[in-house]
Amino acid sequence: MFISWGIIQSAVELGLIYSMVALALFLSYSMLNVCDLSTDGCYTLGCSVGSMVALTGHPVLALLAAIGSGICSGFVTAFLQTRMKIESLLAGIIVNTGLYTINIMILGKATVSLNDAPTVFTWMKKVLAGTPLADCYKLVVALCFVILTVLFLVLFLRTRLGLSIRATGNNKDMVRSSSLNPTTMITIGLCCSNAITALGGCLIGEYNKTCDINMGTGMVTIALASLIIGETIFGKKTVPWRAVGVVIGAVIYRIVVAVALRLNMPATALKLVSAVIVAVAISYPTVVRALALQNRRLSTRGISLYRILQAAFAALTVLFILLSVFTSGSRPLMILLALLCAVFLILMITADRKERRDSHAGA
Repeated sequence: MFISWGIIQSAVELGLIYSMVALALFLSYSMLNVCDLSTDGCYTLGCSVGSMVALTGHPVLALLAAIGSGICSGFVTAFLQTRMKIESLLAGIIVNTGLYTINIMILGKATVSLNDAPTVFTWMKKVLAGTPLADCYKLVVALCFVILTVLFLVLFLRTRLGLSIRATGNNKDMVRSSSLNPTTMITIGLCCSNAITALGGCLIGEYNKTCDINMGTGMVTIALASLIIGETIFGKKTVPWRAVGVVIGAVIYRIVVAVALRLNMPATALKLVSAVIVAVAISYPTVVRALALQNRRLSTRGISLYRILQAAFAALTVLFILLSVFTSGSRPLMILLALLCAVFLILMITADRKERRDSHAGA
């Protein structure tokens, strides 16, 4: 079977855990308007600290320790940015570089195994033993932490402090004129963001039963891809809607990666897949606007560009499905191409309906 339920379940579990890093980026990048590049190092820091505490037999305390280490990392990044007047990009790079040595010192070696250590996942496995959810214990744990994180962000950003952080991301001068300190807002925002990142790193360490010094490489790209996919699909509406979109974007990303692995794509090419996903997600709104403009020009001649594209993608979808049936050697590739064409078909239908609603509203 090309895609089994086990593969989808694993992709959803990883997507949910990775979505915590994407939610952290949502807070720092989308709300606070700070580009924090210390994500990679902070993610590994949370895993390193959490793993060493979990090895002592305290998996829950490991999560709290990871959160504390993330707060410290965020404070240092904010201190360099606000007090030392270092640009946010450079401050994140400096902290990320320094965290590599710190993580090595914490672990004592490049890789630490947690095979003999209790984790929150093994605890949940015992709790759900003999129940219908016994085989989904990892999914339950990941879903619980994601729900708690989303609730925290939604409720926190509705408080006076959270609104002040959002205002700081929009206009620092306005916040300063309102007798608020933007430095304090940035510091609190980055501490919360890095705490969530470190918590995600600790969870992935307990999930995989291992912690590697290089596990955080490229995490900022994965988080950015999840964030952009979610905002592209769900739009920039209310905070709860955007937060849920980020989570679903992370799950979609992991499913795409799972499909790529099923196509026997080398692991070294996954970074390229991430880059392509980010590029497509970022350029999608621009492409939609360009298509809408061309559709208006052609509509004066009685031609609908969207209808033409819908027919083309529908035909390609059917063609690739037929090829997957009659060509066994390249069946995975044909299935992937059929899925991609189906996705583009749905996007064209959605864009066509939106264009029609806008034209009726204008009339």
